[in-house]
Amino acid sequence: MNITTAIETRRSFRQFDPNHEISEAEIERLIALTMLSPTPGNTQPWRFVVVRDAALRNYIRAAASGQAQVTDASVLIILTADLSAWRTEPERYARTTGPEMSKILAKSMTDFYKDREWLQRDDAMKSTGLAAMTLMLAAKELGYESCPMGGFDIDAVGRLINLPSDHVISMFVTIGKPVADAYPRGGQLPIEEVVVRDRFA
Repeated sequence: MNITTAIETRRSFRQFDPNHEISEAEIERLIALTMLSPTPGNTQPWRFVVVRDAALRNYIRAAASGQAQVTDASVLIILTADLSAWRTEPERYARTTGPEMSKILAKSMTDFYKDREWLQRDDAMKSTGLAAMTLMLAAKELGYESCPMGGFDIDAVGRLINLPSDHVISMFVTIGKPVADAYPRGGQLPIEEVVVRDRFA
């Protein structure tokens, strides 16, 4: 499947075959592709919580207003981000550039994020958003459908997955084989309404 087709046909499916199983090899392939998503300074702050435990998914479904795709999809992936990833051995993020450049980039990263908690969170959310789109397009390529989700109790889900205090939850992505069509597209706004040429008037 080419990229244009994947983008044009990707939809948010909410009804999945609960009996279809996705293999560990397929999950690893999905995650490996998703990890090619760009991140600021190559910090790779995303942490992918792959939830397959049926009992846990039932609890998470309850914290997500009972949405069926949480339990019925072949896999539930909770995209979280480590807000302190930038300070964990920062030289490793540029390790292929050579030791001198790696040290320079590590210092630059530290100077950039230190005492700027808002920026740490903003960049973490940007990173997980990019990763989510990559994940959904990768799922299409492997013959699956997906659904990004934001309608859940973040605090409750955090407790259920033992979310560390320096991590945040961004969104869910459910992946599986659909048993019903996606809802009709609501319609895209005209390009003229969303594209600004050079600056706002």
